[in-house]
Amino acid sequence: MEAATGAGIAVVNAPTANTLAAAEHTLALILGLARRVAAADASVRRGEWRRSDFMGTELGGKTLGILGLGRVGLAVADRARAFSMNLLGSDPLVSADAAATYGIRLVPVEELLAEADVVTLHVPLVAGTRGLLDAGRLARMKRGALLINVARGGVIDEAALADALLSGRLGGAAIDVFEHEPIGDSPLLSAPNTLLTPHLGASTAEAQSRASLEVVQGVIDILAD
Repeated sequence: MEAATGAGIAVVNAPTANTLAAAEHTLALILGLARRVAAADASVRRGEWRRSDFMGTELGGKTLGILGLGRVGLAVADRARAFSMNLLGSDPLVSADAAATYGIRLVPVEELLAEADVVTLHVPLVAGTRGLLDAGRLARMKRGALLINVARGGVIDEAALADALLSGRLGGAAIDVFEHEPIGDSPLLSAPNTLLTPHLGASTAEAQSRASLEVVQGVIDILAD
């Protein structure tokens, strides 16, 4: 931005285009992980019928912790209420009163990690969020909790997360974004109870159409002064 501005070049983006797509993918991953959908599907395709191996957990009455209460985090909160989930949130830029309007109780990160049955990340990747969930913070999470990341790779220490899954400390992780993409030899590939998708948060026909329209409108606005 600084270099472009210095050169007299205007920059536009589409900040709201993928909000709905990312929020819906987050809920899809939470449900898929809680009900072990991918593993059960693979088992059936192997010719098995092992229902007892895929005992799931319900979302109703569980606590969802949302790290980052921007557009996507709040959209997830709206949808999680429909599942009768209790909502915790943490965001240094949001007031307790503002969070409360969405039914969210604002708490410090450590308290959120300790209380939430499901933790979902919706933060940007900046200096203050890189490695946000390291080994120490993962150890603070509720035993058996589920972790979801449809935000940015790099905000979770992937090696530490793999260790937490292997030890049984966490109940599962659904990850859409990775520190290195494609992921190569990420330790999450061999970690148990994982649901991994290739950065699909914005991958809907509707989101891509909205992004195109938002960007074009931005260009038109600039050319129209």
